[in-house]
This record gives sequence, C-alpha cells and structure tokens, in this order.
Amino acid sequence: MMARRRLPAWFTQKIPRPEAMRGMEALLRAKNLHTVCESALCPNMGQCFMQGTATFMILGDTCTRVCTFCAVKKGVPLRPDEKEAQHVCEATRTLGLTYAVITSVTRDDLPDGGAFQFALTIASLHNQMPETRVEVLIPDFLGDIGALGVVVQEKPQVINHNVETVPRLYATVRPQAVYRRSLDLLLAVKDLDPGSVTKSGLMVGLGETKEEVVEVMRDLRGARCDLLTIGQYLQPSERHHPVRCFVTPEEFAEYGRIGMDMGFAAVASGPLVRSSYRAADLYKDAGRS
Repeated sequence: MMARRRLPAWFTQKIPRPEAMRGMEALLRAKNLHTVCESALCPNMGQCFMQGTATFMILGDTCTRVCTFCAVKKGVPLRPDEKEAQHVCEATRTLGLTYAVITSVTRDDLPDGGAFQFALTIASLHNQMPETRVEVLIPDFLGDIGALGVVVQEKPQVINHNVETVPRLYATVRPQAVYRRSLDLLLAVKDLDPGSVTKSGLMVGLGETKEEVVEVMRDLRGARCDLLTIGQYLQPSERHHPVRCFVTPEEFAEYGRIGMDMGFAAVASGPLVRSSYRAADLYKDAGRS
C-alpha cells in the first residue's frame, strides 16, 4: 500500500483556537446540522470555524455514492430531516452570515435527488434573511432537469456543481458520475434561467495532465460556467485514491491566468482552494454584490 505523502511547506496554517472550534461544533450539534467541512475533512476547517463560517451539508451525512476521493460517510441514508431548513436558517442567523453556502450528500435514493430539500432551504433563507446571499453546491440529480428546475426557480445567487476531475479519471475517482452529465447540468441551469451565476470546481494531483485540466476548463466555458475553483487533492485516508503529485503555487497561478483568459468571470486557483472556501470573495471578484 502506498504511503501517504508529506505535505509541502505551502500547506502550513495557523492552529485554530480551541474555543472557536468548540463553539462552532456546539452550535452545529445543537441544531442537528452537518457541515462538509467536518465530513470531508477539509484542511481549511479550523480557519473557517475561527472566522465563524461553515458550509452546511443538508440531506444528512451519508452519501449513496462511492467516490474514491471523498471522506464523506457512505451507505444507506436516513430520511431527510423536515426541520433541517429551519435549523440552517437559525444557524445562519446566529453566525451572522451574509453569504451562506449549502451543499449536500448525493441522494440517489430519493425520487428528486433531494432537490425539494435544497429548494426549501433556499426559500427559507431568502424569506427569513433576505439580505443573505445563498450559494448552493448541488449533486447531478442523475441528470433530472425537472429536479434541477425545482432548485433554479428559487434563484440562489450561485448554483455550483463540481466536475471534480478530468474525464479519464472518472472510472476510478467518480465511478457513479458521468462527466458529460455534469456539463449538461451546468448548461441546463443557464437554459432554465439565463441570469443564473454558475460555478464549478476540480481537484488536481490525482494523476491528470495539465493539458487535461485545460481541456476541462474549456468544456466548462462551453457550458457557460461563470466561476471556477481549482485546488489540490489531499488523500483523506489510506483507503482513498492516492495523491499522485503536489501542484506548486506557481502552477496554480498559471491555471488561474488561463481561466481568466478563457473568459471565466472569476477563478480561485491554489493549493488550499476548495469549492466553497471564501465563496463570498469569489462572488465579489466576479463583480457581484
């Protein structure tokens, strides 16, 4: 079995204050909420929790897919929590968030893939905190455009769907996903609501080539994607897909320049970049307010 690689020096971060971590964790447990920060073992969790931000993960904490890059628990999920949307609103208010990011596990067991729960959460936030911007990071809903429309009609400020990696690696990294289906989903958002802001992201360091990454970026622009994130893949455990290489900060900067030249409204590209990390800043970089 391949040994996990030592992280390069550029991954060094400040140790988070224990009281900040405990305070956020207490709030989340009190509201019976999950975050992708915790479930996906995000390296930025401590920094985000210290700043009083988190990415809420709705529809439970158990995913129906077996992606080999992801640390989120896999198995048979529980029924969606009817109070979840209200709890997200309460936590958002308590934290004083002006920009809320909502994601989910993939729920292929549900007829609508969880679209109704997304829509309910967006509507609740818009109704109770109209000044708060809402970004959603959605699954592919198995390509169901009707389900997608349920989310789009609630008009979140950003609709994000990650392609995650290059198509050649899907069979080993995302075996239940379809690259073309993800691109079509992003394009369908624009067809349903041309004014929507769309976003996608991918990880590097899984074994892809630079040429493959650039081709994915072209495909995303072809799908009229507005915002792009690119970050370093980190192996959650020995059971997960191995890190094949660590991309340097200089290479990330080059991807950022290429993306802007292609016409993305804003690009976040760096070792610690994650799909929802500093999402409000990327939204502002695109000229939104």
